[in-house]
Amino acid sequence: MTNLYLETMESLARNNRCPNDVLWVDSRDGRYALGWSTFAELASNVEYDSGFGAQEVATDLVVVGRGWWLDRREYDGSECWAFNTAPTPNPDALPFVKMHGGMWKTVAEYMETHKCV
Repeated sequence: MTNLYLETMESLARNNRCPNDVLWVDSRDGRYALGWSTFAELASNVEYDSGFGAQEVATDLVVVGRGWWLDRREYDGSECWAFNTAPTPNPDALPFVKMHGGMWKTVAEYMETHKCV
């Protein structure tokens, strides 16, 4: 069994963050939100099976900090936190004109096959 609070603390520590860095915890759409202390109290009582099977923790749960966030990820029911940072613009980035028309491709893959006429 996995404790949601301990899992969250481990994810924060792995990414050089601590509870003081958390601004809020909410649902991805922002409809529901908590402060860290309320989340910590609730999460400390959540024990779940993080292994394969059905996802048990809310799929849209996010922990938000300044320029970063944790969100829930799942593969075949095995779930965990994923650490994300806000992207920053690359001054050398190239423009792109194609972003659809296949399956599981990146922008770069679309642009490699794009022919200008």
